[in-house]
Amino acid sequence: MRSLFRNPIVTIILILAVSAVGVFLIFTLKKLPPPEIMQPVEIPKDVGPKQEVLGISVGGRKIESFTYGTGTTHVAFVGGIHGGYEWNSVLLAYQFMDYLAKYPSVVPENLRITIIPNANPDAVFKVTGTEGRFEIADVSTNADLLKSARFNAHEVDLNRNFDCNWKPESTWQSKTVSAGTAAFSEPESQAIKNFALKNSPSAVVFWHSQANTVYASECNDGILPVTLDIMNSYAAAAGYQTSQVFDSYAITGDAEGWLASIKIPAITVELKTHESVEFDQNLAGIKAVLNYFSKK
Repeated sequence: MRSLFRNPIVTIILILAVSAVGVFLIFTLKKLPPPEIMQPVEIPKDVGPKQEVLGISVGGRKIESFTYGTGTTHVAFVGGIHGGYEWNSVLLAYQFMDYLAKYPSVVPENLRITIIPNANPDAVFKVTGTEGRFEIADVSTNADLLKSARFNAHEVDLNRNFDCNWKPESTWQSKTVSAGTAAFSEPESQAIKNFALKNSPSAVVFWHSQANTVYASECNDGILPVTLDIMNSYAAAAGYQTSQVFDSYAITGDAEGWLASIKIPAITVELKTHESVEFDQNLAGIKAVLNYFSKK
């Protein structure tokens, strides 16, 4: 080692190297925060959506909502009002929730959105044997059972139980169906009513099947302008047809009409079949509606 320092050139090189290391350490340490600040950083937990129980069904099952985002403009999506007969509308809602869990930024900053995945849980349970989330394999293929699962446990068609020209009996296709003992006689429709009155959403989208069409809503005062806007936006993006009036047969007491009567725009999105979820199509429609309200 002494022999190295006897060589002046080697000595100079070693001094310069040590100096360079010293300078590097000084500048590096200056960039670090004081020791008391250098504490482990706790990563915030993913708290997910705000979950709420809106009501309890005739059979004692929860009607739940899941709210994403914190913006002031509120848009709601509702599946399953016709229960197990339209189970694909429920599964669509759950798949949208899966998408939001993976891509929460899809909700614009000025919006919050609420999903009510299953507005008729007793009827969905009737064909799946499952409470909450289910898969296609869980769904019965018995045609008669599926048709009977359109109604709640009181055998009431919930989409005839709202206060828009309500009558004790209404129509489904060529059949006469019960609309309940009074408007909002059923706990499931009460849950939707209370949610709407409490939150006054800017719009509500109902998922149904099977007409391959997006319908506007109205009661006795015509169609709200925003209703036409979001009907056209959703349909154009999703590739569905549009119709301002449901004229296949006369109905009374529908949820969308009642919302229109209290000045809340609502549309009915009818999937093509009772078996397909058509997620990509509907995601495009959803995003079109969210984009519409993000500019408001």
